[in-house]
Amino acid sequence: MTAPGVDDDVARKLPVTERRLHPVTPLRRAWAPVAVLIGWAVHDPDQAQRQLTRLTPTALLIGLAVLVPAAALYGFLTWWATHFAVTESELRIRTGLVFRRAAHIRLERIQAIDVTQPLLARVAGVAKLKLDVIGADKKDELAFLGEREARALRAELLARAAGFAPETAHEVGEAPARELLRTPPRDLAIALVLTGATWGTLAAALVVPSLLWFATHSLWTILATGVPLLGAAGASSVGRFVGEYDWTVGESPDGLRIDHGLLDRTHETVPPGRVQTVRIVEPLLWRRRGWVRVELDVAGSSNSVLVPVAARAVAEAIIARVLPGVTVPPLSALSRPPRRAGRCVPLWWRGHGLAVTDAVFAARVGLLRRSLALVPHAKVQSVRLSQGPWKRVCRLADVHVDTGANKTVTARLRDAEEAAQLLHAQAERSRTGRRDARPDRWMA
Repeated sequence: MTAPGVDDDVARKLPVTERRLHPVTPLRRAWAPVAVLIGWAVHDPDQAQRQLTRLTPTALLIGLAVLVPAAALYGFLTWWATHFAVTESELRIRTGLVFRRAAHIRLERIQAIDVTQPLLARVAGVAKLKLDVIGADKKDELAFLGEREARALRAELLARAAGFAPETAHEVGEAPARELLRTPPRDLAIALVLTGATWGTLAAALVVPSLLWFATHSLWTILATGVPLLGAAGASSVGRFVGEYDWTVGESPDGLRIDHGLLDRTHETVPPGRVQTVRIVEPLLWRRRGWVRVELDVAGSSNSVLVPVAARAVAEAIIARVLPGVTVPPLSALSRPPRRAGRCVPLWWRGHGLAVTDAVFAARVGLLRRSLALVPHAKVQSVRLSQGPWKRVCRLADVHVDTGANKTVTARLRDAEEAAQLLHAQAERSRTGRRDARPDRWMA
């Protein structure tokens, strides 16, 4: 397929040139043998300590003299055995030193290409390309390329996927982006402080080891329990702040671009038409400030956050870019379950709600931490109704909507008659929605 205005006879075959990764790549891959030794030592620390005490200084020096050149040789050979090439219709990647692997990725199957730069990669001026491919569970990647080469290759692949001819794909370049949102670090820090999970994991990291100390008086038990809990507390606060620092959302013809990260810089793309579900999360302590968090389910992609924290009006404006034609239903439009739902779920039944518009199936869950899930009718793969014994007594039922991202959104505790009608109506909406849906195309 060629771009408009390009004749078919121009799209002639070009010679396929195989290319190698950046020369700094062997340094990264040389760590593999060292990582194996570290993994063995962590798995069996007592045995590792006994082996180290038996070694003399001379034996240690000899071991290092053998290990360092062996690791360097391994890194060089794996780099030498890795090639990639871009043809008229696919990206080819050949890897493997002992066990060879050849990946042929059809360009029209590529739905997102992310550019990531860990801290050391930023210092070295290199970047990693991660490719989201339809139908693939694992991302293929090219690590590492020069920063300019990585961005140029990304732009070329997106242009090829959009239908531009190979001769003109090099000239298209990266599509310009218009900034829609930039999250201030101060707002992000306040939002993390006001998140209950941060304080919950921190309290668990302090309380649980203390209780175990009084019960066991074992230092190893305290360390084995306390270190993971402290790590979880750090990941939910400091880790999130570092990862979501300087969060920027921009709009471009190839989708919404997301840049973020304090140490490791990541450049992601939310591909058009591939978003299956949008969730608006509203923690209890955020409501006074009017803040929300927006999360995504993208088919075949690991992208899960669209907006870490923003005012609700700003978040809804960005959601309108992701789901064209969709308006977020106001809270007043959400219908609660009948009062008899309190027999199944006391008090918390008030946190459930449902609204079905011409564009989306919207279900809310949560009383303290509200979460409103929006599923476009065209993205619904199947609809199910479930009803347990007690719910049958209470004349209640749950309606489950399955999406293409292998996720399920559920409208819980609905009146049984309403749920049966919703089941049939949603199946019809999904059928007509898929018929009228816009094509999932790059730069459409």
